[in-house]
Amino acid sequence: MWTPVIIGVLLLVLAAEFVNGWTDAPNAIATVVSTRVLSPAKALILASILNAVGALSGTAVAATIGKGIVRPEIINVYTVGAAMVGIVIWSTVAWYYGLPTSESHGLIAGLTGAGLATAGPQVLLWAGWQKVLIGLAFSTFLGFFGGLLLMTALYWMFAKAHPFMIRRHFGKLQVLSAGLMAFSHGSIDGQKFIGAFTLVLLLGGIIPEFHVSPWVILLCAVVMGVGTAVGGWRIVRTMGLRMTKLEPVHGFAAETSAAATIVLASHFGIPLSTTHTINTTIMGVGATRRFSAVRWGVSRNIVVAWVLTFPVCGVIAWSVTKLALWIV
Repeated sequence: MWTPVIIGVLLLVLAAEFVNGWTDAPNAIATVVSTRVLSPAKALILASILNAVGALSGTAVAATIGKGIVRPEIINVYTVGAAMVGIVIWSTVAWYYGLPTSESHGLIAGLTGAGLATAGPQVLLWAGWQKVLIGLAFSTFLGFFGGLLLMTALYWMFAKAHPFMIRRHFGKLQVLSAGLMAFSHGSIDGQKFIGAFTLVLLLGGIIPEFHVSPWVILLCAVVMGVGTAVGGWRIVRTMGLRMTKLEPVHGFAAETSAAATIVLASHFGIPLSTTHTINTTIMGVGATRRFSAVRWGVSRNIVVAWVLTFPVCGVIAWSVTKLALWIV
């Protein structure tokens, strides 16, 4: 059953997971680098390890991706392979320009576009799309307002504290919040491609039912961790250094708010975008000082990349699927 086509598509899933590691996972440690609490090398090691550990923590999101977005019984391995091609192409282009794309949105859009090319509108599952829409609300509103409210509370609690003491104590706390953010990213983003990998095994007849095996979790977790270690710096620079000026207390607030939102979504199997979440929390935290403290030009470019992810990945996946089916 391990045909060249199955092996090729599984390698495409791992390629997409690798790209996820270098374009999405670095969001977890962007703020801890920008505040100079950790060096880029130490932060990337932290993100690589805890992203991998997070991916081992559960399978709820993997199940949503693997059997909740499109109907597994009416698609094929070419559908999944085409979705991965769209993710790899778009995310690599965005990474080249230092833009943090959402592999969550890319994966969902790719599966949708490829599914529509394979079987038409009946391929879509509304229950899974409900979770996607809930994830958009989580990442946008809980992210922004969570960061804004937590930062406001910290300002109120430590209004009379000396700036040196605040930086010293929150510098230590930010290492913990960055670790939590990296872990939570792995718990939700790592699982998405674990779900795609397992779906290919199911469609190829290698497993009789959708069940995530430990070796699949470990393999995908390691690949994502390596991707983070290899190419994460471009995204760290955009997220941590260009969007707004951050101190350790701001980084702590952004990471804690984002991690809490992501952990909550992961618990309910909601495939939200971790990129979207940490971006909006940074904006919320920056806006507490003054609205102009956020570099909205950089933020605008990031938002444009988010918006384009859905149509670009969907169209690429649709086109690749049609081409593959025509050739076959």
